[in-house]
Amino acid sequence: MKSLTLVWEFDHPASVIWPLLADTGRFNEAAGLPKHQVRQEEQPDGTVRFFAEASVGPVALAWEEIPVEWVTDRWFRHERRFSRGPFAVLTAVAEFEPTPSGCRCIYRMDVEPANLLGRLLLATRFFADTKKKFDGLIEDVRRFAAGASERVFKARRIRLDGARAARLDRIVADIDANPNGHGLARRLADYILEAQETDLIRIRPRRLAREWEQDDLAVTELCLESVRGGLLESRWDLLCPRCRGAQLSAASLDQVPDSAHCDSCNISYDRDFSRNVELSFQPAPAVRPVQDGEFCLFGPMSMPHVILQVALDPGESRTVPADLAPGSYRYRTLETGGQCDVEIAGAVPSLVVTGTEVAPGNPSEPGTVTLRNLGTERRTLVVESRAWVADALTAHQVTTLQTFRDLFSNAVLHPGDQVSIAQIALMFTDLKGSTALYERIGDASAYHLVREHFAYLGRIVRGHRGAIVKTIGDAVMAAFADPADAVRAALAVQEGTAAFNREHGGEAISIKIGVHAGPSIAVTLNDRLDYFGSMVNLAARIQGLAVGGEVVVSGRLAADPSVAPLVTAGRREQARVRGLSEPVEVVRLTQDQRPKEEDDGG
Repeated sequence: MKSLTLVWEFDHPASVIWPLLADTGRFNEAAGLPKHQVRQEEQPDGTVRFFAEASVGPVALAWEEIPVEWVTDRWFRHERRFSRGPFAVLTAVAEFEPTPSGCRCIYRMDVEPANLLGRLLLATRFFADTKKKFDGLIEDVRRFAAGASERVFKARRIRLDGARAARLDRIVADIDANPNGHGLARRLADYILEAQETDLIRIRPRRLAREWEQDDLAVTELCLESVRGGLLESRWDLLCPRCRGAQLSAASLDQVPDSAHCDSCNISYDRDFSRNVELSFQPAPAVRPVQDGEFCLFGPMSMPHVILQVALDPGESRTVPADLAPGSYRYRTLETGGQCDVEIAGAVPSLVVTGTEVAPGNPSEPGTVTLRNLGTERRTLVVESRAWVADALTAHQVTTLQTFRDLFSNAVLHPGDQVSIAQIALMFTDLKGSTALYERIGDASAYHLVREHFAYLGRIVRGHRGAIVKTIGDAVMAAFADPADAVRAALAVQEGTAAFNREHGGEAISIKIGVHAGPSIAVTLNDRLDYFGSMVNLAARIQGLAVGGEVVVSGRLAADPSVAPLVTAGRREQARVRGLSEPVEVVRLTQDQRPKEEDDGG
């Protein structure tokens, strides 16, 4: 066994450096390691083993990938056991410790040769080449942490021939000519040509918006428009609730199955539009082909929700330093077995595994988590945050965006399919006195005014991250993923109605609005996504309680923490609603009761 130890000093704490070095897939790509395909083999006891193959020049490699162990911001350990190639085993361990000026990373690589070639490499150039390459990458990390570079690692820009470059220029110009481009098409094109493949396998608009310091709605609309323009391709990923990886992908919404199996976690799970069906993007192959495969299957930053993942032998106990902020966590094992959810507000309960059973135990010492394997098999213990993938653009969210419905009106569910939505906010509007309006100004003028009013509502709904589901006569049904956006949109409509009337010759319209939120069923009706259920019926009837110029919000919606500050000035009452035996609490808001500090941008 031969070893290499490297020590790197940083002027930033481990919380800053950890996400950069623990992103082992990105690091491996930057280091020039080959992309590889992973083969998963389920074992008789229900565990899963992972095997990979690749080539480095003329040397063929095959190995078993041992799941990485780590404690966030503290250490990680990676091991490969080779069946082909110059080495038998390669193990890498990175440990982080605080220093007065930041942190220190101690990196140790242990390599066992398998044959003469392996012994020659270890006796000559392998460790020297590794140190030179890694030291260069560490300088990239230091520059990025200091804000001196836009990306962590430098990547060579993809060179296009004249014809492909001209075609890309036309695509960029077409996207930027559309309002959905937001003037960002050239930046996206440069990103596709310059970014690492790790960034391009799954482009998430919200993450990209954060990196660019842009509004996430603008970047989402840019990506949607880029699919139509030929710069990107889209896909629907069905994410595993454990590892959060995309275990199944479909080219269209109607091809997403209602369940899937994650071979890595060896579990089956159901489709949930609100959580685990994600729309992601890749470069169009004509612009930049991206090969399938992995640079590192189990890197800590591929599962950032996992706080720690530590393997224990039978009967082993370990206490590891770990910082768990107050919140919801899940205790489980990497192998098939049970799980339990814990709420942490003070002392952290120990994690105890007995066979396939997982349970919280006695409190751990402050700043630590105690892990115990009381079973007879080796187990990998996992503590993960219950917070979902923050950057995921879920099917529920994207199908409530007006731009998506405009550009992909054919993106519907399979006929007969229906999807439960845990919560959706609906806004119903109606014109007051529309019959009298037609009589007063004539059919043609009234029809034109109603159409203009639809456009006015559409602009506000879109600006508040919603979508018009349908119009019924002179009424509108709009959907929002965020209930606060629905209420802000309703208030913005009433605030802007006076200006709308002035722009249209002073001919007054008055709009009645109702807003409600709750669970619903999404289905395809008349070739579009629509929503049904008792919540939808109640939302429509709440609108019927409103008078012209008023917004009526259900009591349930008004109690939402994000909505409550918007309705404090409203008048609460119990109202009788047709079809319900008991009265319903509602909050009535008129224009002068709009929160003064609110600025919708609508």
